[in-house]
Amino acid sequence: MKRTAIKRRPLADSVLANLEPEQRIYRESYGVDRLYFVVLPSGTKRWEVRYKRPSDGKWAWVGAGSYPKISAKRARAKALEVAAMVDEGVDPIHGEQQQQGVSFREASKAWFEHKKVQGRAAKTLTGMQLWMKNDALPMLGDMPLTDVGRKECAQLQKHIEDRKAHNTAEKSRVWLKQIFDYSIASGWADSNPATNLVAIAAPTPVADRYPHLMESELPDFLNKLSLSTSSLHVRTAARVVMLTASRPGMVRMAEWQELDLEEAIWSVPAEKMKTRRPHRVPLSKQVVQLLKDLKPLTGRSRWVFPGQGEAPTISDMSINGCFKRIGYGRKMTGHGARHTAKTLLAEHGWSRDWTETQLAHKRPGLEGVYNQAEYLEERREMMQWYADYLDALEAGDGKVLKKLSRKTV
Repeated sequence: MKRTAIKRRPLADSVLANLEPEQRIYRESYGVDRLYFVVLPSGTKRWEVRYKRPSDGKWAWVGAGSYPKISAKRARAKALEVAAMVDEGVDPIHGEQQQQGVSFREASKAWFEHKKVQGRAAKTLTGMQLWMKNDALPMLGDMPLTDVGRKECAQLQKHIEDRKAHNTAEKSRVWLKQIFDYSIASGWADSNPATNLVAIAAPTPVADRYPHLMESELPDFLNKLSLSTSSLHVRTAARVVMLTASRPGMVRMAEWQELDLEEAIWSVPAEKMKTRRPHRVPLSKQVVQLLKDLKPLTGRSRWVFPGQGEAPTISDMSINGCFKRIGYGRKMTGHGARHTAKTLLAEHGWSRDWTETQLAHKRPGLEGVYNQAEYLEERREMMQWYADYLDALEAGDGKVLKKLSRKTV
């Protein structure tokens, strides 16, 4: 039954047994002794008692056991014990914490802090935080860690899959398993209920994750991009992604102090790079001019592409939103611009080593350990050619295109 159907209190046993879960955890007053019945999104039910802390007089909660293991009669007895302890000036929460151990919320926060110390990328940490806030903690946060079983882990996965967020569901499996691995190593848990979730995962729809354009499609796209109604710094970010073949997140997080417009070089520190290595990006004349035009608008900010309100930079979706507004929502993405650049440069004979270095791809095996070549001057020539070629495509200048198309390396 739904909680809106409750008509009287104290809650009858039939009500306790049949109350349905909702998307978020909720509490219903049992009706006496400041006793509350708690229903989690997973369907797990338990008792909690509300009391005033003797130390500061503020309201707090203490657990009284899971349902149906603990009946209403036993939960009421626990509530009376809590009241007696408070009357004596004793905070009952300390004994409850010893009994229940670490909560999932506490374990997940400790795991997250460990990931920060390990130096995970800012984008990855943000993704973890959003998953914890929107999915994991609303469903599991208030549960003792040892009460989280395979059923609860499976229900969390299904909750995410039901909104078609298959990429988040995949990450959820990884992060959930890591939290329990961390907890086992910390002595808070003895087993990992998040293993084997992939066996019951919903199939991921087959799709092109990074829609991109081929050379024949670029003239129309580039002309429409020039007419975009997006803000100047978003339009500029979109152009920089196109002209440098850099990851959109790298562009969004660019800082003015990283840019040397006189030397036409962008030096990205290791902590911002997926490969955890510093990366230098040669800037074409077109990119330098775009940034010089933007500087009067955002030059006082730390960020080249600052966001609005409390957001330090433009959002993850700003560049894709710019493309969507010109009619390329399902045809082109910021990451897809890297595919476009890689394809066009390869078709015109540019060295694979140079293009892979420009894209900041990690070289496989021992090659990635020993080969630290930057090919900076070679890439400078290549990316200037690329910017000139895109200009010619946009202008429909056949003579320039024919001249540039002969370029081979």
